[in-house]
Amino acid sequence: MVINAKNLDHKALNEKLRGLSGDITIEECCGQRFIAAGMSGCSITINGVPGNALGAYLNGADIIVNANAQDAVGDTMNEGRIIIHGNVGDATGYAMRGGKILVKGNAGYRAGIHMKEYKEKVPKMVIGGTAGSFLGEYQAGGIIVVLGLEPGGKNIVGSFPCTGMHGGKMFLRSDCKGVKFPSQVTARPATGEDMEEIRELLSEYCQIFGWDFEEVFNAAYTVVTPDSKNPYKQMYVHN
Repeated sequence: MVINAKNLDHKALNEKLRGLSGDITIEECCGQRFIAAGMSGCSITINGVPGNALGAYLNGADIIVNANAQDAVGDTMNEGRIIIHGNVGDATGYAMRGGKILVKGNAGYRAGIHMKEYKEKVPKMVIGGTAGSFLGEYQAGGIIVVLGLEPGGKNIVGSFPCTGMHGGKMFLRSDCKGVKFPSQVTARPATGEDMEEIRELLSEYCQIFGWDFEEVFNAAYTVVTPDSKNPYKQMYVHN
């Protein structure tokens, strides 16, 4: 099924998507919001740039974007996979609670904010380039990987990464000597055991975007984990 979105606003486009299954292609997409929100049971390829909240509350669909995407990709997504063959805006994976977001390029501010996990639901995000400030802010679960494959002279992450982090794990393909982490997290070199956690994920990523797996995997990584499950306890509990 092919949908030409050139003359469709976001409401009309999403009405056309509802009830469809199988393989769907959206042509001439240009900023329409909420594409595929809550959808499952289909694979959607988007040619053009989707607007904010692509795949919000996604519940099992696959989305492939052959360009950049705007803010809040995968907002509160529950299951499925979003593949971006470009860059993404701010708040990618906001409150994400399952599924995968794989980004070839860079991410803006606050990627992975409020990510969480429950039992078998472990959300995963891989950013191939660099990430902006406040990466993993208030992260409560899941796995965030930043590869820095096209850094352009920038640090792999911006300012204030992991602020308020109290769950999950972050992998940064860097020694992170120029990165300042908050006091409530531990940043250390990744061990072989750590790397086994993301071997399958990185293999999938490299296969999709054409990177050499050995080059990506066999580099120095920094692992960041929280020291406390409740970093703000002292602010509201009386001793």
